Amino acid sequence: MRHGKKFNHLGRQTAHRKAMLANMACSLIEHKRINTTVAKAKALRQFVEPLITKSKDDTTHNRRIVFSYLRNKYAISELFNEVSVKVADRPGGYLRIIKLGNRQGDNAPMAMIELVDYNTTYNPNSKKVKKTTRRGRSKKADDAVVDTVETTEETKSDN
Repeated sequence: MRHGKKFNHLGRQTAHRKAMLANMACSLIEHKRINTTVAKAKALRQFVEPLITKSKDDTTHNRRIVFSYLRNKYAISELFNEVSVKVADRPGGYLRIIKLGNRQGDNAPMAMIELVDYNTTYNPNSKKVKKTTRRGRSKKADDAVVDTVETTEETKSDN
């Protein structure tokens, strides 16, 4: 019976599940966004968010605790040096899961999981670039007019 066992086993033995989640977490920290199935994305969120919270306080003890989960020096340094600085003022919810539809081969529901502060599209606090529009002639028409003016001036100077 599975009374009180809340996390998803993902159809794997314990060692395989821990290794898979550690590898996915390292990829997520390195690339800031990965595509996976919805079930793995939800399991990964439960695995990674406590580690990101630990990384906010950069102590040797916290680095060793996180290293015991991830076992990748590069991911640990990236997490503590870059990611924790960006999420320092955020009280939680460091990851976003966006559902992408079903996979072609086996119809598995797919999702993209990403670090929230690294996506400028969805981040409301990021600087918005104002789209500049101009009424009147299009840029192609302006270039054509400039080219014709230049060629007529060249022909006049040649004569």
